[in-house]
Amino acid sequence: MSTTVAVVGVGRMGANMARRLKDVGYTLAAVYDLDRARAEGFAQELGAQAPATLAEIAATSDVIITVVSDDAAMRSIFRNSGDSLLAAGKIYINCATITPAVHVEVHALTKARGSASIEACMASSIPQARDGSLYLICAGDEAAFLTVRPLLEKMSKALKYVGGPGSAAQVKALVNMLMNINTAGLAEALGLGDALGLDLTLLREIFSQTGANSRVLETDGPDMQAREHDAYFMAAHAAKDSGIALALAHDEGLTLPLAQATFDQYTAMVTAGLGELDKSGVSELTFRERRPQ
Repeated sequence: MSTTVAVVGVGRMGANMARRLKDVGYTLAAVYDLDRARAEGFAQELGAQAPATLAEIAATSDVIITVVSDDAAMRSIFRNSGDSLLAAGKIYINCATITPAVHVEVHALTKARGSASIEACMASSIPQARDGSLYLICAGDEAAFLTVRPLLEKMSKALKYVGGPGSAAQVKALVNMLMNINTAGLAEALGLGDALGLDLTLLREIFSQTGANSRVLETDGPDMQAREHDAYFMAAHAAKDSGIALALAHDEGLTLPLAQATFDQYTAMVTAGLGELDKSGVSELTFRERRPQ
């Protein structure tokens, strides 16, 4: 395949997306991470470059995938002065869950340079990044989306284009808001069940056959019971994403009490030093014998 790809941000999600694209025949020209040792080691694995600057990264590739942590990180890689990814003739695929407004900013900056950007928000986790079964919510420049659609299809089991700049980030904020509410609610139900002396395995099976069923019951319920909270989606990210949804609600004059309570729970995890646990770790706040002192 003639398209050359660079990946900026090679934590577990970015690295596994890069591995997947290499597996299916794309040329991974370069990788970049603030952790230079990580970038250099991963570049060696892929047979790619690990340039020290963003400008050098941009020069290597036609398509640049970014997987960064938050608004500040996104603004730091797309800026009009100093070292920047901004260059002419590129397509940027931005995968981070950040505020819609920053995606709109990046769209304007890239367009002004004669490039294009799309959002490809990921409603999946690390194993899906590796095996190419992500669910991608896409938005932004539609012509650019159609150009890179074959690449996105190699990364995903399904993808949806939902509209102009910022709209995928809006949808993703709602997805994560609802997921976080479901996760926190499950933690409370299991925590109360534990306090009542109920068999939690039996309780989860009953939930699965009733209106209490949910996707997080399958993905997080066993981990809550076993206290296994290896991070697939960190609690700190859950707090951030629920906060994004609450800010959108505030702008629309809406009050979302369940989203607010969930945000408060995940913020409490961060405050208690549990922010790097998986979101299932919210159960540490709801089981009577586990709660931080």
